[in-house]
Amino acid sequence: MGTPPGYRPSAWVHLLHQLPRADFQLRPVPSGFAPQEQEYQQALLLVVALAGLGLGLSLIFIAVYLIRFCCCRPPEPPGAKSPPPGGGCVTWSCIAALLVGCTGIGIGFYGNSETSDGVSQLSSALLHANHTLTAIDHLVLEMVERLDEAVRTELTTLEEVLTQRTELVAATRGARRQAEAVAQQLQGLAFWQGVPLSPVQVAEDVSFVEEYRWLAYVLLLLLELLVCLFTLLGLAKQSKWLVIVMTVMSLLVLVLSWGSMGLEAATAVGLSDFCSSPDTYILNLTREETGLGSDILNYYFLCNQAVSNPFQQRLTLSQRALANIHSQLQGLEREAVPQFPSAQKPLLSLEETLNVTEGNFHQLVALLHCRGLHKDYGAALRGLCEDALEGLLYLLLFSLLSAGALATALCSLPRAWALFPPRNPSASCSGSHLSEPFLHARLEPVPHLRSFPSCRRRPH
Repeated sequence: MGTPPGYRPSAWVHLLHQLPRADFQLRPVPSGFAPQEQEYQQALLLVVALAGLGLGLSLIFIAVYLIRFCCCRPPEPPGAKSPPPGGGCVTWSCIAALLVGCTGIGIGFYGNSETSDGVSQLSSALLHANHTLTAIDHLVLEMVERLDEAVRTELTTLEEVLTQRTELVAATRGARRQAEAVAQQLQGLAFWQGVPLSPVQVAEDVSFVEEYRWLAYVLLLLLELLVCLFTLLGLAKQSKWLVIVMTVMSLLVLVLSWGSMGLEAATAVGLSDFCSSPDTYILNLTREETGLGSDILNYYFLCNQAVSNPFQQRLTLSQRALANIHSQLQGLEREAVPQFPSAQKPLLSLEETLNVTEGNFHQLVALLHCRGLHKDYGAALRGLCEDALEGLLYLLLFSLLSAGALATALCSLPRAWALFPPRNPSASCSGSHLSEPFLHARLEPVPHLRSFPSCRRRPH
């Protein structure tokens, strides 16, 4: 198989491609990309199920930890004025987990951008390939129309003018046959005309899906960022209600993180299988969708010396026919114009048409060469298998860090808010509030009520 220019499967592609795969019955599944087969679909769904299993184990661990914390705490001695030992360690571990989560958010933003860049490169390559295919069809149509017009008008007029000279009429009819032969050969070069598959439609569909994927990840990243920031704010202000609300939100984000992790892992595994050997799958899919012959598809997707140009014969015959027409017109100009001055105008018009057709023909030869479309194919693979896959791996790392950080925070937050001091009842009378240091380990003593005369109880 030919390798597109500038594309080589990366080390991550090889590593993910070598991972074992199994269906729901845990039977081994080949790692070749075959999304239409049920066994391969089950293998990818099993990857998603592993993330679901991780979520279940994580929730069980959090529930067991919190139940043990709530039900198995040793009773505090009466009159205790300080929190149990280890309180500062709990709060600082929660802060560290949230900071790790913020780091993961930064990684997630980078991965989301990389994935979007890769998909954009894929869409751009598809649009450029569509431009090439459209230009081929347009050039063929223009040349055929020019030649047909020349046959109907100039050559017909020339035959009428040269009726008295049989040999000149025969030369004119020979040029007519050559022009009709060139038009017939050129019509077979518009190989994409009438194909139901549109690269523009594919690019639009890919861009549509990518736009919503990008937006969904931005919202998830912003949601987790807000949860981390407001949780840190609640710990700093020692606001129990804010910490409780953020604990519930952390549980929601934890579920979303594990869900995104499953989708990212399955997509990365499937994409690595595709990128390890993309030619076979692309060739078969394009053949089914377009109905084009294997010779044409192999020429453009492989583009190596082992595959010949399927249009070479038509191009050679067309070029020879155009050269013959040119020589016949020159002969007619030398012999007919001195005797038939009225033949000069149609001959000049034919030469102009022939010059324009030859210029378009050379441009068509360049467009039909496999180099341009094969370069677009390589750009699409690089965008999908390098940038997009790398971005997926960064998103997978974000989900992993997010799940770990939020699970740690969910275990630490209930113990942290249990260390918050009770509100000072005298604060409502004096108009002042507690000014506690950030997450201190000991509680300051509560002032006696007699120091606030305005709050002293009155005798009944």
